[in-house]
Parts: sequence; structure tokens; C-alpha cells
Amino acid sequence: MTIPERLKDSGPHPLAHQSTAGGVSAASTQPSLVLRDLGISFGSKEVLRDVNLQVQPGQFVALVGPSGAGKSTLLRLINGSHRPTTGTVSVLGVNPGTCGRRSLQKLRTRVGFVFQQFGLVGRLSAMENVLMGTLGSLRMPRYGISTYPRQLREKAVANLERVGLVDQRFQRCDTLSGGQQQRVAIARTLMQDAEIVLADEPVASLDPSASMSVLNTLKRLSAEDGFTVVCSLHQVDLALQVSDRVVAVRNGSLILDTRTSDTSEEALRAIYEKAKGARP
Repeated sequence: MTIPERLKDSGPHPLAHQSTAGGVSAASTQPSLVLRDLGISFGSKEVLRDVNLQVQPGQFVALVGPSGAGKSTLLRLINGSHRPTTGTVSVLGVNPGTCGRRSLQKLRTRVGFVFQQFGLVGRLSAMENVLMGTLGSLRMPRYGISTYPRQLREKAVANLERVGLVDQRFQRCDTLSGGQQQRVAIARTLMQDAEIVLADEPVASLDPSASMSVLNTLKRLSAEDGFTVVCSLHQVDLALQVSDRVVAVRNGSLILDTRTSDTSEEALRAIYEKAKGARP
């Protein structure tokens, strides 16, 4: 399969949404995400408490904090995998905590998720893994690239081109490097035309060079398409390089919410140092 001529670059990318400077869509005026007095407990263990957060469309938010702080739980509350014990979540104007199965499935087609361990099927090609990002919008299961509509196949090629992997589209994913696999996962998310992308430690298993490549790719695509990113990271230097805003969680509480330009690596590292010896 060759790259369709009409999908090749010629100015703004054909799959990119129209956006204003900074990646925020001119049509998007309401917050992408609102958390109010949010808390969750598992049994007697309180994991998050009194979290209040509002994220505007197109922002790239770095979510930082020590292991066990509640970052992954917070992301799963946003996509409806967990339901809060207290407070509310509003995602694109929808409360996932009150959604039925079908409503939640519909919301999740608008919210992409990039996992630490990629979430790919290793024996399948990059192309087929990317096409799997459309399964939530298709009525029937698909088996093999040729069973997907031509329009989606062309879109998958274009999205692999956007992450720099079009030449590897027929290569098995388990033969790709870790950084390449994560970029395949990002291309799969692009197939959803997601308005929010949640990334849970997406570079934790990658070397520094691959980590920077993956995060720069995600940042560029967010700016081009205008989607919001909430990305949990342990590497504070990377958080400062790619984000517009830094939110820090420690011991289940939100302790910092600031523009990236208003904080420093020393301030963020101090959050981890103060967590040592603190209660879990």
C-alpha cells in the first residue's frame, strides 16, 4: 500500500483539526476536564482526597508525583474505569461516574489512553494495531487489515506517517523498539480523533532519547490537532520540557498546580524528596 496522494503533507496536516495558536481549537470554549472535590477510597485506604482541577482544551498537563501518590488512579477516574467515592468528574461535559455502559463506551471514543506497556498486540503489524483504534466505532469485529474500510486504512497510513513509522507499517510490533511501539500506540489513539489523551507513564520503560522522541511527538500532535493531554511522568526534566502546566500529587492530595514557566526542576524534585518517609 502506498501513501495516498491526497493524504501527503502539503501545508497543515490533512488530519489535523483547525486550531488557534497553542493548539486550542477556536470552537472549544468549555473546559475539557473539571474535577470537583474528587476523592476515592478502596476499602479503608483513602487514595485521593479533595482534588479540584480544571483543564482547558489544547493544554498539555504534566501530572507528577511519587509512586503511590494517586496519579494512575486519577487518570482512571477521568476515563471512567474507577468511580469516585466523593466529588464529581466532568469529561467533555459528561460525568463518567454516572454513565451507563453504552454512554461510557461512547465517551471513551473521545478519550484516548496511552499505556506504559504500550497495549499492543505484538504478533500483529503496526498497521493492524493502529486500525484497532477504530474498533469502538465499528459494528462488527475485524480480522486482518483488508477487512477494514479503505478510508480507515488510508487514515491509518497517514497517522503512521505522522509519528514517523509509515515505512514500518507492515512490521510486527514485537520486532519494533520500545520507542517505536509507543509511537504506534499514539498513532492508534489518533484514529479515535480523541479530544483528550490520557498517558500513564508512557516513557517509564524507555531510554532518555526514546522518551524525548515520544513526548515530543505527543506534544507536536496535540498542538497540531488541538487535543488536550494529561500525562503522568516521573521524569521532572521531561515534564518541564514538554508541558504547558504542571500538576503535582502527593499522598493523595493535589499540592501544586502551576504554569510550567513558573516552576523549576528543583521545586518539582523537592516534591519527591518530601514524600520520603511520609505516610503511604
